[in-house]
Amino acid sequence: MANVIIIGDGPAGLSAALFLSKNGQQVTVFGIDKTAMHSAKLYNYLGIPEIIGSDFQKVARAQVQKFGAQLHAQEVTGIEQTETGFAITTAGGERHESKYLVIAEGKSIKLAQSLGLTITSSGVQVDHNYRSSIERLYVVGRSTRLARSQAIISAGTGAVAALDILASEKGKDFVDYDTVS
Repeated sequence: MANVIIIGDGPAGLSAALFLSKNGQQVTVFGIDKTAMHSAKLYNYLGIPEIIGSDFQKVARAQVQKFGAQLHAQEVTGIEQTETGFAITTAGGERHESKYLVIAEGKSIKLAQSLGLTITSSGVQVDHNYRSSIERLYVVGRSTRLARSQAIISAGTGAVAALDILASEKGKDFVDYDTVS
């Protein structure tokens, strides 16, 4: 059982996976790499002068795998709450469980809707740490900003949610930064 399941493999989901796996969490990401990033050319991602979205995705996917996150090219078709967290079902009928769930499904908010989360004209309603109204369930990325899609903002929301999960697991505030030796 993964500690965290992430549904979605765009900038928000992969960013959450990076922060979590880098800090020792067992992370499983489900996505079919159909993100809008494949149609993007980034000029506005801080630290990257210019990159084609498909190249960004390739680098990001390799980066999270380097830290131990597992990526599964499978669509998630169902979510249910369990006594210990969540269970997801894939299109192939497989069931996977986790303590935390991060939904990064882009502008398609069907999984969030299936859980009865509050949806406004802006998107799925979350708090400033991207927590939903369901304990240990986070919604990040474009799902929370339906009319406004920016890769760097989506990645930031994934990072915020990941740091909140890490703080919850450690029982105190948590900051992730590395220093030069």
